[in-house]
Amino acid sequence: MSTTVTGTPAARTARPRMLRGLTWLVLRQHRTTLFCVLGLTLLGSLWIVYQRGQLNDVLAAAGWPEKSVPLPVVGEGYSRLTSLLGLLPGILAVFLGAPLIAADQEQGTAQLVTTQSVTRRRWLVAKLGWCLLITLVACSVLSAVFTWWWRPHRSVLPSHWMDASAFDTTGPVLPALALFLTAAGFTIGILVRRVLASMVVTFVFCVAAQTAWGMYRPLLGTARTLTYPLDDPLPSRLEDAYELDRWIGSADGQLYGWGSCAEATEKATNACLQEKGIVNNVFEYLEYDQMAAMQWAGAGILLAGTAVLTAFALWWASRRSL
Repeated sequence: MSTTVTGTPAARTARPRMLRGLTWLVLRQHRTTLFCVLGLTLLGSLWIVYQRGQLNDVLAAAGWPEKSVPLPVVGEGYSRLTSLLGLLPGILAVFLGAPLIAADQEQGTAQLVTTQSVTRRRWLVAKLGWCLLITLVACSVLSAVFTWWWRPHRSVLPSHWMDASAFDTTGPVLPALALFLTAAGFTIGILVRRVLASMVVTFVFCVAAQTAWGMYRPLLGTARTLTYPLDDPLPSRLEDAYELDRWIGSADGQLYGWGSCAEATEKATNACLQEKGIVNNVFEYLEYDQMAAMQWAGAGILLAGTAVLTAFALWWASRRSL
């Protein structure tokens, strides 16, 4: 005799998700970009750790810091690394920020969102927040790892502390600059509404903004002045300083341009110096111990700009048709 067993199979229990709702949807929509940025961050960090290990081996074999080492001690890999870190904010702005909303506007996804139960403002906050968060995480990690390499070895590395390859890639400046340019990217995208055009305009903006930033960078610090006798060599404390300006001056404090007594002969030069009473060199500079304060001041300005751009983007997109 056969027995037939009837019944309802046990229902599968859905696995709980760490992320739900709109956050999950935004991350799923941009999962390819997320994986690319995280992969770039991981590979970049590993590259920095590897190069730091190689540099430590070279310096240990040479007996540094007790003994001086012939420069340079790093090759093309260091130049490529600093170049990529310097380009990273612009890359994120062009390829992550600019298409973020513009692609949805161009493809009609943004219009579909306005017909759903989720409000437009909430959707915008989720999209922009995700974009800024991944930018912050990626650039903060790379900046922290590169700072860990650069700071103890800066005396043997080719980058001066005021160069963009050091100042803009260490400390808080790299993530702050990346956030500002990325915010500019999605703001431009919302205004232009076309992906390719937004990317082109964002690229031009990034070039202009980083050029202006390079010109503004020395203004972040308070200039210091050192006066020393005309015939003395440059004081050792100025060897690592960033020169803003220099003059020659008289004992009563009158300053003259550096080439004021650059005459054709030594006799004529000495006569000029004697006539004007010039006895001192006057050196205006920024010192390395100002670097951290200058970086945080610059980062604060960039973060304020990020907040303004993000607020404008939310205001504009919330009140205009997508």
